[in-house]
Amino acid sequence: MREQRAAGGFDPNVPNIARMYDYYLGGKDHYTADRLRAEEAIAADPTLPVLIRENRAFLGRAVRHLAEQGVDQFLDIGTGLPTQQNVHQIAQSVNPDARTVYVDYDDQVVAHGRALLAGSHVTRMIEADLRRPRDILEHPELDLLDLTRPVALLLVATLHFVPDEDDPPGIMAELREALAPGSHLVMTHASADGVPDVVAKVVEVYNRTSAPGTPRTLEQVTALFGEFEPVEPGLVWAPLWRPDHPVDPDRARQTWFYAGVGRKP
Repeated sequence: MREQRAAGGFDPNVPNIARMYDYYLGGKDHYTADRLRAEEAIAADPTLPVLIRENRAFLGRAVRHLAEQGVDQFLDIGTGLPTQQNVHQIAQSVNPDARTVYVDYDDQVVAHGRALLAGSHVTRMIEADLRRPRDILEHPELDLLDLTRPVALLLVATLHFVPDEDDPPGIMAELREALAPGSHLVMTHASADGVPDVVAKVVEVYNRTSAPGTPRTLEQVTALFGEFEPVEPGLVWAPLWRPDHPVDPDRARQTWFYAGVGRKP
């Protein structure tokens, strides 16, 4: 799970979802408060670290697929702390000239990202809030991407941290409208459709972090793709999207992350 920060900026005593995500992935950029809250979430769902890795694996498969299809521009909103096999690394393994712009709201995430990307002429990190999409679209450093050409917009484990009162459908409509035909939307979103009791317990834990979560139904997540046409196999549980090994469908639904890719006609 990714994105956002505590009101008022950096506070190591407030569990931060980006740092918790880093903890699940075995990173080192987290504090005691993050570890304690993450362990509470794991107690609620012991499969959570596996779920997070499956979410990350989907991101890798989707980016590689799009890069192999000729997509050479990527806009990753809510990127989270740097990990192994980031979007730009996967895309550039296919096309060394592929361009990536990362966007995050969290000061710590942005600082880490800029340090990682220092000196790159095809990758940037900008600070902006998904809840104000115009700030992203009009950010001067977004000029690395040519929005008159197809772009892959990535919102992976991000939108469930945008509450209903902030109008996720309106946010997504504005972002989709800004993209050229042939662009793609890559998304994962938490849902209680598969294991509602488990998800309810995890949400209760996240309600005591810097960013409470809002799981959504298959119908609600599908609507966020708008007019974008689904890329096979459509919107499915994350492990079932073009897996590189056999996957048990019953086990896949326990990951409670819908994942999919859509293409703008």
